[in-house]
Amino acid sequence: MVTNNMTTDRHGTTQHVTAPSDGERLDRMLAGALDGFSRSRVKALIENGAVSADLSAKGDLEAGGTITDPNFRVKQGQSFAIFVPDPVDATPKAQEIALDVVYEDASLIVIDKPAGLVVHPAPGNMENTLVNALLAHCADSLSGIGGVRRPGIVHRLDKDTSGLMVAAKTDAAHRALSEQFAAHDMERAYRALVWGAPSPPAGEIEGNIGRSARNRKKMAVVEGRGKTALTRYRVEQRFGKGPDAAASLVECRLATGRTHQIRVHMAHIGHPVIGDPAYGGGARRARRQQMGEAAEAASSFGRQALHAATLGFRHPESGESLKFHSGLPNDISELIGLLEKV
Repeated sequence: MVTNNMTTDRHGTTQHVTAPSDGERLDRMLAGALDGFSRSRVKALIENGAVSADLSAKGDLEAGGTITDPNFRVKQGQSFAIFVPDPVDATPKAQEIALDVVYEDASLIVIDKPAGLVVHPAPGNMENTLVNALLAHCADSLSGIGGVRRPGIVHRLDKDTSGLMVAAKTDAAHRALSEQFAAHDMERAYRALVWGAPSPPAGEIEGNIGRSARNRKKMAVVEGRGKTALTRYRVEQRFGKGPDAAASLVECRLATGRTHQIRVHMAHIGHPVIGDPAYGGGARRARRQQMGEAAEAASSFGRQALHAATLGFRHPESGESLKFHSGLPNDISELIGLLEKV
């Protein structure tokens, strides 16, 4: 496969590729030849009329003919021109919002998200999100995800969950990181304050997660439907005297990545995350009596006490193993201080 040359004008670039063999799909061949382009991106370019070919020598098309079928079968020696328009600006606007940047290079950025920051713009909430902040922070270093100059969000955290997230700056990085996420190859560990203490102190919670039949806005452990989900947990610290702990600090590691997975699984085994408005519930009377001052602080905690503490993955360009750690934020640390007095 040969990329002959590249020309640039004020609207984009044109790259020229020669097919190395017979019979391969056009979108697959071009995706392999063009650096940093996903197959879905190439497919979209073809369908939008951005690929032309000089096939006259083969008698298939006139010189310069446009091909709009991604499944077109190439022949050895055929030459194709691919026009790649410059990335367009994303619909969300860039906003200067302070970010806690843990790591950044030309391919990706890792940030420590505070509680209260929404990740993605959505109807009714189009501003003051992480995406708005990344558009401003990364600016021209974004090369375009699917032809749009935007950060590639690989995974999400709920608005009121704090901690580590990675976002891609390029199409190639977005594709590689998304593949790791889909294959469950990313290391993700969370720390949560939960009511009571799970028994045994370490184990697995397995159960399909899907929409709740009672409340479609919530998720639940369901049978016969939903998606498989597996959470591994370990109790790090118990709070309270006697066999019935008032609360505990638990590390949860995700083997899958379902919506609200930790919150749903911990509630399912009777130990919901403290402060969780959807799946929480409060402390039983016996626990409140032994908790003293901490009882009110825990019951009125302003968000789910859940923090993404560890994030590990392979760098999409170098293949280097990267791992990042984030300490507990002040609000969770202060609540732990009160619980330690129980």
